[in-house]
Amino acid sequence: MSPIVTAILVAANLGLIFLLMTVPLGLRTVRISRLVKMDRQRLWQALWPLGSDAGWSGEILSAESLGAGGMVRIRLSWEGRDGQPIERTVMLEDVEEYSRFSMRVIEDTALDSSFWADYRETTELVSEGAGTRVILSQTDRYRGMAFLVFRYFAMRRELGKLEIWARTGAYRKGGWFEHPLSQVGFAILSALILWPFFGLNLGGLALAAILTSVVALHELGHMAAFRLTGHRKARMIFIPLLGGIAIGGRPYDSRFEVAFVALMGAGFSAFLVPLLMAASILAGGEGHRLAAALLTTLAGCAALFNIANLVPVWKFDGGQVLRQICPGPIVLALASFSLLSAFLALGSRAGFSSNFLLGTGAVFAILSLLTMRSGVKPRHELKPIRTFDRFVMAAALLAVFAIHGYGVLWASARLI
Repeated sequence: MSPIVTAILVAANLGLIFLLMTVPLGLRTVRISRLVKMDRQRLWQALWPLGSDAGWSGEILSAESLGAGGMVRIRLSWEGRDGQPIERTVMLEDVEEYSRFSMRVIEDTALDSSFWADYRETTELVSEGAGTRVILSQTDRYRGMAFLVFRYFAMRRELGKLEIWARTGAYRKGGWFEHPLSQVGFAILSALILWPFFGLNLGGLALAAILTSVVALHELGHMAAFRLTGHRKARMIFIPLLGGIAIGGRPYDSRFEVAFVALMGAGFSAFLVPLLMAASILAGGEGHRLAAALLTTLAGCAALFNIANLVPVWKFDGGQVLRQICPGPIVLALASFSLLSAFLALGSRAGFSSNFLLGTGAVFAILSLLTMRSGVKPRHELKPIRTFDRFVMAAALLAVFAIHGYGVLWASARLI
């Protein structure tokens, strides 16, 4: 890949990350409407939190009024960090029975109240012919477009499912976006987007497919870690060009859980890289040069991708692990500097130019600045990590780094 193409790819990714996670958008309102073939009174019972059909989607398990003032406690089907349903206290305002109401979240058992400081949602019902036009709007303060776009599609999906429920009387779970076939399609799309950057030939397509496979294996490691730490479900979402993301079934419960899940992305592939290296050597010894080259490329890409994720950037896996296991800011700074120095020394040993390494360091610094304020504060502090677990995770981090580092050196010696 030429330096110009590399610069374009990096700039495109940084620009997307800035737009999705960092650009300040201020207060924004997402508004969407749909005509539903059901009378307004019946729809009110479904959308009003205290209505007789409020549990139509299974999201609301129960709701109870807390007396005068419009305060209501809602019990949701979403799991909290303790595995129990999340409870949310809301304030219902501007109520016009069978027509409209607004709702503000006062507190819930999962997120800090600051998350809900600017949030307000409004539901309006307007009779229109033989049906009712349902108008949903949500107002909040946004930093980055990702959550804004997510809420738009979440509201769109809610109205679509409401329409199906009104027509059939049954709620249909799931959707096309998280369906496994859709995610396979997104993975293929991601590979096709990357293909021109590696050259529009069979070799370029192979590299794009290898990189996409490496991303999938990395996220599979995170998903396995989620299940091992007690999450009842976990899923993977491919984001074309940017890669993928693994999502657990509930919020994190402890600092050890955060560190373990973060490290298992690279940790899972650390078991595969030595096997790929051995398979490449075996294929080469049998005279299968093309297969050996492909296996070497796969091992090298897996090692390089995973070790890059261990760099101490704020939202990268390495940064996540260090923030959980380092007992204070001084130790965290020293550990981050040491890990970054080891990464740069490894790149130099592998044959990368000093200009490339300096550029890489600058990109990682920019990424850290772009993502450092993108976290969501939980309602309660995570359970602390024990001293023994700190050392276990630190040793595991060093072992995973060493395995992938050796994989990078081994692959670069054979391919460059």
